[in-house]
Amino acid sequence: MTVKLGVDIDPECAHPIEKNSTAKSLQADVASLDPAIVSHVFENASVSLLAGCAPCQPFSTYSRAAKQKHGVQAGKNRSEDWRLVEHFGNLVEQIQPDLVTMENVPPLAQQPIFQRFLEKLTGYWVDWRVVECQTIGLPQTRKRLVLVASRLGPITIPEFDRPPATVRSVIGELPQLSAGGHDPIDSLHRASRLSSLNLRRIRHSKPGGTWRDWPEELRSSCHLKNTGATYPSVYGRMKWDAPAPTITTQCFGYGNGRFGHPEQDRAISLREASMLQGFPKQYSFLPDERNASFDKLGRLIGNAVPVKLGEVIGELFSEHVAKVREIATRH
Repeated sequence: MTVKLGVDIDPECAHPIEKNSTAKSLQADVASLDPAIVSHVFENASVSLLAGCAPCQPFSTYSRAAKQKHGVQAGKNRSEDWRLVEHFGNLVEQIQPDLVTMENVPPLAQQPIFQRFLEKLTGYWVDWRVVECQTIGLPQTRKRLVLVASRLGPITIPEFDRPPATVRSVIGELPQLSAGGHDPIDSLHRASRLSSLNLRRIRHSKPGGTWRDWPEELRSSCHLKNTGATYPSVYGRMKWDAPAPTITTQCFGYGNGRFGHPEQDRAISLREASMLQGFPKQYSFLPDERNASFDKLGRLIGNAVPVKLGEVIGELFSEHVAKVREIATRH
């Protein structure tokens, strides 16, 4: 299976696409992408595959909670939230590739737009399910809705049961860092700074524990509110011998979730975050990573589809095509 083209509206995606693969990059908005461009890429392909992943923030638990907190009505501006899923469906209708896959957050399945997307897959065998990423060997408690579709024949997403991976098995051997420190060899292995208060907090944090482990004087006023009780993982440490939480765009910040290193008094580094997403240790995200901001690199890492998930879906399609061809040969 050869990836020929990667399309993203974010110009920063061009480097990782072209540096780490043989694919070409195209900066474009899927809402205005000319289907003829993609069709041209498929011209000499024996089997064509179109993969899409609309940003999941509109459907995420965090996003929906934030909207409720700020009094935004459910469904307000929903056409804007759903537009990329809908436009991807339009591309599928117009291009009619042999194979289609889409990844998103599980709550998408309860949205009307998902049913409308399924209706655009007329002529395809379709299967979808929520995949727990721990079962595919990714060291994350991440759940994702995965859809596969084929015009070649019936296709089914299996029940995955790969050996579990842990934080220790993935990042346990990386060089030690202090908060604000960096590895002189690996520019991505650097950790964000901590204030003196947060440094005291993380020193009292236990792996897998909560802010309730801290002395009273270190607790924030928000922790004393009723809403604070619902976010126990904020300012938490990961456990060595368990999977990490879902890696987000803000995973480099100690106060943004359970992103504290299991042992060292700091948040996980950008390299550790990328490896927990399944990226190879030497993966390059930007031409000048040493001077790139944490926000920019965090966005590229956290918004990515976990590599292991792409891998198992690619294997599923390869096996599917081989089976279809074997059946055709018999007849």
